[in-house]
Amino acid sequence: MKATVDFRDVDEILTKYRYSPGSIIAILQDIQAKYRYIPKEVFPFLSEKLHMSTAKIYSVATFYENFSLHPKGKYVIRVCDGTACHVRKSIPMLERLRKELNLSETKVTTDDLLFTVETVSCLGACGLAPVLTVNDKVYPSMTPDKASELLVKLRGEAENAAE
Repeated sequence: MKATVDFRDVDEILTKYRYSPGSIIAILQDIQAKYRYIPKEVFPFLSEKLHMSTAKIYSVATFYENFSLHPKGKYVIRVCDGTACHVRKSIPMLERLRKELNLSETKVTTDDLLFTVETVSCLGACGLAPVLTVNDKVYPSMTPDKASELLVKLRGEAENAAE
């Protein structure tokens, strides 16, 4: 299940940046904020509108680790595996999340696009280890059980929002 691209929205983003090729990073950031990833369909559209090659735009989108060309879930969970988190057992927490969400190292997003689970090398909160973030909100001193409880809470939030 992927987002349908509304090129009027993309055009609005381009207008905000005055169709400036020099603003390609900001344009891609706004597109990703809108769709939670950069849909492949936007590359030829951007190429035409910005008078840049598709390859150049694609190279920018793939150079920066923060950009994603694959759909991400509503809740992006980042599990820190930096030294402090690792020695304080972040991996069992990661394994629990993957097991409960039927994810793996290669499959990082649930089919319903509710959750994406990623690992990062450091979240900069070593004193709170082990740490994970959900859409950039920090959850300190996590355990596998706390991670499971967090999933229940997030699922409840999603259900309430859908009603």
